[in-house]
Amino acid sequence: MIHVIALITAKPGMREEMLAAFQINRLNVLAEKGCIEYVSVVDADGAGVLQTAIGGDTFMVVEKWESLESLKAHATAKHMAAYAEQVSGMLAERVIHILTPVS
Repeated sequence: MIHVIALITAKPGMREEMLAAFQINRLNVLAEKGCIEYVSVVDADGAGVLQTAIGGDTFMVVEKWESLESLKAHATAKHMAAYAEQVSGMLAERVIHILTPVS
């Protein structure tokens, strides 16, 4: 299994618009072969000192894939290219971590 944590920072004030586009594209991703989980997350309210906040312009995408091959196919999917084009003017920064469980 492959885990992905993507840290997405929108240009100031554009996070909600990016999240709306993400939610529409999410259905396409969930239908992909090998996709187990694909969800956007933001800071939890009320966690206080327990958390390091990611901030108001940032969200994370938490993904689980059956294999690295499934993830690679996802990265080249037509709907991902269309999504990338749609949000390109809203994106300030993107950091992607591809991880594997420790046995």
